[in-house]
Amino acid sequence: LVAPLASKAGSAGTNSKPPFPELDFRSGARVEELNKLIQEFTKHDQREYDDQRALEIHTAKDFIFSMLGMVQKLDQKLPVANEYLLLSGGVREGVVDIDLDELNVYARGTDYDMDFTLLVPALKLHDRNQPVTLDMRHSALCHSWLSLRLFDEGTISKWKDCCTIVDHINGATNYFFSPTKVADWFYDSISIVLSEIQKKPQRGMPKVEKVEKNGTIISIILGVGSSRMLYDIVPVVSFKGWPAVAQSWLMENHFWDGKITEEEVISGFYLVPACSYKGKKDNEWRLSFARSEVQLKKCISSSLMQAYQACKAIIIKLLSRPKAISPYHLRSMMLWACDRLPANYLTQEDYAAHFLLGLIDDLQHCLVNKMCPNYFIPQCNMLEHLSEETVMLHARKLSSVRSDPAEHLRTAIEHVKAANRLTLELQRRGSTTSIPSPQSDGGDTNQPDDRLAKKLQQLVTENPGKSISVFINPDDVTRPHFRIDDKFF
Repeated sequence: LVAPLASKAGSAGTNSKPPFPELDFRSGARVEELNKLIQEFTKHDQREYDDQRALEIHTAKDFIFSMLGMVQKLDQKLPVANEYLLLSGGVREGVVDIDLDELNVYARGTDYDMDFTLLVPALKLHDRNQPVTLDMRHSALCHSWLSLRLFDEGTISKWKDCCTIVDHINGATNYFFSPTKVADWFYDSISIVLSEIQKKPQRGMPKVEKVEKNGTIISIILGVGSSRMLYDIVPVVSFKGWPAVAQSWLMENHFWDGKITEEEVISGFYLVPACSYKGKKDNEWRLSFARSEVQLKKCISSSLMQAYQACKAIIIKLLSRPKAISPYHLRSMMLWACDRLPANYLTQEDYAAHFLLGLIDDLQHCLVNKMCPNYFIPQCNMLEHLSEETVMLHARKLSSVRSDPAEHLRTAIEHVKAANRLTLELQRRGSTTSIPSPQSDGGDTNQPDDRLAKKLQQLVTENPGKSISVFINPDDVTRPHFRIDDKFF
């Protein structure tokens, strides 16, 4: 009789204890600890900026837009009233699908403090209501050539020197817009303009610390006060509407259904200067849905986004050699996960650890199967070109992360803290005085708009992934024209 009594007493005691902590089966890590590490990473990765830093961001933005206005005036190639898409995070952060193997390595803290990507339309096709049909006969999926036959004679004449020429048997000549030649022209034009600007420096004007051509993008690092801003400027072709090749995607059910309208999602797309693995670099552009992704991110929970940012920090360091996986692949996997999993699961605030482990598992699954479908064009496998050796090498590296996610999170935290320390050290050594906005050509001499600076601080720096459409008239570069959704600032 004693044994049952002891058993009963033991069970009563067990019930009075807190439940056993939730563990990750694979690594044995405590889920609560992983959640805390992700929160700590987020705290250091998403730094809050004071009004001075917000004003420096505004000053750098003014300088870049003024510079692009001057580029347009050089030879009138760029559209007169252009619409840019400004994204927080540089190209290396995976904000657009561009190959990273041609880019020089820049590190936050060492080379820059904040990074942005600016998509600048060289050409616009904005007058079409029907699905846009592109010339994909010569290209891999998700890529296209662009014939200037779609444009008027004036446009053809202006851009002829940035085209490859194909003569047909019937004697007709076809001009194909060349991403490499456009990038060369853009870099040369920006270099000329910056040279002219620096001949007549004005008070408060940012210091141009670096201008480099990285493949087909132009990277500019500006020093403004105690801040260094990296702008990755990407020449693109801008379209209103939706490409015919992605039309079937609209027929499927998606996580954003009922949260945002289809009109918001399919308002436009881009061709970015990136080639497929076997494509012709001089002719081939890659379809980009960056504008749509800005809208979709509104529907992603903060806990999933935190897990994504932490996972991205881990893989950028771990999978950098050889360059095969980019943060854009991880972004695509996150969007697929949003379609696959119930919304009420993905919005759980304390599930960031589950999401992080799931993203690592997803990425490893994609590598082992050498399959990562493009979210908008699923028939396009973004890993198809990789060798078996490369995918298995990266899969094994990810296996080490999955075996000890807490340690890799701690390493990511140390990296971001070290970057922040470098930034603070630069601030201590740098200027502590207020930096006025640079004056543009015949510019306004009013004081900088503090309200606008605070709005920028709120919309750009405090929210990872927030994006702004910017309308700029090169004949009036003194006025900012921001659009967040349908609101103008």
